[in-house]
Amino acid sequence: MFKLIGLCLLAGVLVAGMLFPVVGAAGVMSNQASETVEKTSSDLADIPPPLVTTVTDNAGQPIATLYDQFRLPINENQINEAMKWALVSVEDKRFYEHHGVDWQGTLRAAVSNSTGADTQGASSLTQQLTKNYLINVVYRNDPIGQKKAQEQSISRKLKEARIAINLETKLTKQQILANYLNIVEFSRQIFGIGAAAHAYFDTTPEKLTVPQAALLAGLVNNPINNDPWKHPDKATARRNLVFDRMVENKKLAKADADRFKGEPLGVVADGPKKGAANCIGAGAEDGFFCQYVEDYLIKAGFTKDQLYTGGYTIKTTLDQRANHEAKASAEAQVDKTQPYIANTLSLIKPGKQRHEVVALAANRDYGQNPDAGQTTYTLPAGVYNSGGAGSSYKVFTTAAAMEKGIVGIYTPVDVPENYVSHVFTGGGDSCPQTGPPLRSRWYCVGNAGDYSRVAQGANIQTALATSPNTTFVELEDRLGSTAPAIDIARRLGMRDTMASTIGGGTADPKSQDEKKRLSQAQVYGPNGNNPGYGAFTLGFSPLSGLELGNVGATILSGGVWCPPTPIGAVTDRNGKPVPVKEAPCEQAVPEGLANTLAVGMSKDDQPGGTSFKAASGAGWNRPSIGKTGTTQANVSAAFFGGTPQLAGAAMTFKFGGGRGGICDGGPGQVSLCGGGRDGNIFGGHAPARTFFGAMKNILDGQPPADLPQPDPQYMGGGAR
Repeated sequence: MFKLIGLCLLAGVLVAGMLFPVVGAAGVMSNQASETVEKTSSDLADIPPPLVTTVTDNAGQPIATLYDQFRLPINENQINEAMKWALVSVEDKRFYEHHGVDWQGTLRAAVSNSTGADTQGASSLTQQLTKNYLINVVYRNDPIGQKKAQEQSISRKLKEARIAINLETKLTKQQILANYLNIVEFSRQIFGIGAAAHAYFDTTPEKLTVPQAALLAGLVNNPINNDPWKHPDKATARRNLVFDRMVENKKLAKADADRFKGEPLGVVADGPKKGAANCIGAGAEDGFFCQYVEDYLIKAGFTKDQLYTGGYTIKTTLDQRANHEAKASAEAQVDKTQPYIANTLSLIKPGKQRHEVVALAANRDYGQNPDAGQTTYTLPAGVYNSGGAGSSYKVFTTAAAMEKGIVGIYTPVDVPENYVSHVFTGGGDSCPQTGPPLRSRWYCVGNAGDYSRVAQGANIQTALATSPNTTFVELEDRLGSTAPAIDIARRLGMRDTMASTIGGGTADPKSQDEKKRLSQAQVYGPNGNNPGYGAFTLGFSPLSGLELGNVGATILSGGVWCPPTPIGAVTDRNGKPVPVKEAPCEQAVPEGLANTLAVGMSKDDQPGGTSFKAASGAGWNRPSIGKTGTTQANVSAAFFGGTPQLAGAAMTFKFGGGRGGICDGGPGQVSLCGGGRDGNIFGGHAPARTFFGAMKNILDGQPPADLPQPDPQYMGGGAR
């Protein structure tokens, strides 16, 4: 009884359905329903399908793919006859006869389904195109919308039918077929025949054989159930059914069908052939760079969904040779599986128009297996070195004092064994033993080693090369607060670093926790009567290695700061350029100051300089700038500098836990000392060896470039 009633109701609706193309919405649907259909039709036209975004190096060589749906679009001329007839035969054999809706097939399916016979489908390929477009494109992130697009209701069928008829008035049969084959799912994030041909058979749609086409045509009905790797028996049965339907449709000889049924499925071994859906596909070496590209573009205004569905081509500034040398050098110093230690190297091209990042490398591999030394944290670029860069920050105190005319690079300076600040408070390990009041009130500092020889005839240039702590805390005293040094650190390049919290995270103004609410600039800078933290010049705060390297690029660019960009060009799915919003370059400090500071930093790799041993060991013989740094208890160390052609920073730091400082017994022998012991690593050890080891090979064959000439205004600048 209920089946008979249902059949009668369906018949009435189908009659109305056959009429509505003629009488219009007024005779079948309400105006509201008609508007819904038109809106859906518009959605089909206005919402493009998700495509694969390709990330390339600076030579245009692909390094990674980003996608939500692995889809390689094709046009109607790229579908061969085997694929066309396999699909039409099994899904809609009257495709070339009807006008969007196969009423004969619909009535036959209705009778069969309502009388208890085998359930049969009734949708034409044009209708299936409509449904698949709604599911896979319009509502791909909307489970409710997807459910509505698949509900077994008369109203949904009528809407789908009307859209299909509308599409048939606007598109040719070949265009409809191509659109369908571009949209339909083939399981495992594989969408469209272009991607399916590649992933299943490592071929293109034009080259599909009859058995290959039959397998793919059979998949669209239930791709998960007929997955040839998980369910080869079901996939074979479904493929063979397609052969039979092609025979029935007179598109394949029975003898050929019987022969094809005996062939293996022939899919590629070990699952579909397709790149990873994210930066994991860039591999162990290039993954950090790819991740920085993604993060950079999101910061520039792209959404992650746009990047993973937009079908962009992102040409980056990555130099794969430089990146390989950087990775090899970082890993030569610290093994990738060494627990709790990261060793990174970031390299940037100086310039007054752009600062292009060419390499972002680490001893760790980029990946998701920590046991194999892998991580997806952007160690070379992010604010992950929580230990700090040590004495590298003395450059900021120096630059601030030069800008204010307090000193020049040849100004004589004192190098006392200990120094007690008369500006900053906070105690210290090197206070003279004159009683508790002094220890509790003033900031006291000593040197790490004997500087008695350096003290004779020392000036700012030699102090930068030998790095006595006392000299730069005294210089910071003369500035009166940390504000000038913090400000110039930000201007020269430490922008995200200074804006981050003391834990390295993003400052949240709404947080009740000061450590999460305040930026480093706020925490370490003056506040009321507090002139700031005197230890700022000794670099104990979290930082980004990429930004520290960009400081070197700014100094070597005549004081012009530019954002460290990984972007060469971005084009959309149609090949049109896409503008990327980047911060404009700016003159961070006077050019004369920057040029003179470069000369002031030019002796670090010379005899007596803190990186001399590492530089000479690498055979380094180019004019360059440099500054090393080591933090308290040797929990991290750094080196930054460069030449006019290439600048950068290397950092060795604790990452992910562990106790004790870092000990350095030479290349490949860097590890935590364990317990509460201080280590013996310094910026002139693993970081400097990493830097010079990579730079020597990268710049090999390029003529040495001279450093700029100093400006007399910043050469003297005061007396001792």
